Amino acid sequence: MHVRLATLDDAEAIRAIYNLEVLTSTVTFDLVPRSLDEQREWLRARSGAHVVVVAEDEDGQLTGFASLSPYRDRPAYSTSVEDSVYVHREHQGRGVGRLLLHELIERAAQHGFHSVVGRIVGGHEASIGLHRALGFETVGTEREIGRKFGRWLDVVVMQKLL
Repeated sequence: MHVRLATLDDAEAIRAIYNLEVLTSTVTFDLVPRSLDEQREWLRARSGAHVVVVAEDEDGQLTGFASLSPYRDRPAYSTSVEDSVYVHREHQGRGVGRLLLHELIERAAQHGFHSVVGRIVGGHEASIGLHRALGFETVGTEREIGRKFGRWLDVVVMQKLL
């Protein structure tokens, strides 16, 4: 497994992984799948310190992606970032998420960020466990903060100080 920075050429593979989760799960609160143009714009918006990394298998197939995004838009939050990790369903449970999140933590530290925040849908034990294994602590739960598929959803907030 190899991790590298994403390029615009990865947009379609990232979009395929992400849109499946949009349509079938609560791991993202997006309700509408992204177009290819929207996915490319999302990638363009994450450059410099706010990176997108991808994992590839030995055949060069994209198995997952992860990103650092600004935590909030007010200047005092500029030293904090929010992480997102998505793994292709055929590759879940094989360490891809751990590899991606580890890379994000390393890059966040290299870019001088102080805090990485994960916001995870309540009940998503795999993601909560992944974050916990890499040193994140639960700092709170936002109760019934989102609604998808006719259900109210909690968000577990986890944080790692660098």
